[in-house]
Amino acid sequence: MSSQHPRDLFGLIAPMLFVLLWSTGFIGSKLGLPYAEPLTFLLLRFAFVLALLVPAALVLKSRWPENPAQAGHLAVAGMLLHGGYLGGVFSAIDAGAPAGIVSLIVGMQPLLTAAAAGTFLGERVTRRQWVGLALGLAGVAMTVSDKTAWQAPTPAAMTAAIVALLSITAGTLYQKRHGASAGLAASSVIQFAAAGALLLPIALATESMAVRWTAQFIFALGWLVLVLSIGAITLLYLLLRRGEAARVSTLFYATPPTTAVMAWYLFGERLGPLAWAGMGLAAAAIWLAMRR
Repeated sequence: MSSQHPRDLFGLIAPMLFVLLWSTGFIGSKLGLPYAEPLTFLLLRFAFVLALLVPAALVLKSRWPENPAQAGHLAVAGMLLHGGYLGGVFSAIDAGAPAGIVSLIVGMQPLLTAAAAGTFLGERVTRRQWVGLALGLAGVAMTVSDKTAWQAPTPAAMTAAIVALLSITAGTLYQKRHGASAGLAASSVIQFAAAGALLLPIALATESMAVRWTAQFIFALGWLVLVLSIGAITLLYLLLRRGEAARVSTLFYATPPTTAVMAWYLFGERLGPLAWAGMGLAAAAIWLAMRR
């Protein structure tokens, strides 16, 4: 009996695992934001991630960038993927935007990535992939519209959400083009340090930096550090190194539906027929767009 090639197993398991881990970010933010302001929360997250990654990179003898230009590329990707995206999402929710609206705005990322991938990466997006991308966005809209009261977000919240959308789109493209110049651990050290350097002066100028160290906050912080910033981000980088940016970005369509199921199970949030139909449409769209 023939065994499946390890690369085939990775291609089968890694996308599903990434979606599952990435979606749990909802849990961490929901549990932790009542006890710390958004950028303060993120800076603590980055500090603990670096405390784990720096010794790991040294022990594993992770390959560091060969020159300052490569390090600079990694820093730019980190500021976009971690600083701009996470800072924007957390700030938008903290400013009063419903999580569903933020998810829908950020959910346009695969379409933007696909539109730009040809110009910046030379990738060809097929008609079938465009159909899948459009259907995925419709599925996300159906899912979040069924569980969220659609009040208009404030200008500050909308601005933060758009910053998050543009940051993760640009960060995905930049990481795909320039992110393979060093080992994963070394790359992550540079990127999280750069994101922290970007957010620290903003937090010092706009937040009190106060933290209530409750058991719930410590759990949320630990979850985001280990599961999201190390587990999910590592999977994202591996997927980008092995596949086209447009195809990998399609996985982000599965995040709002998966998060909706988690919120229904853990917090009792309602899921109606439209949400279930939207999740099915998003899943079909991902299958269509990811087919070779």
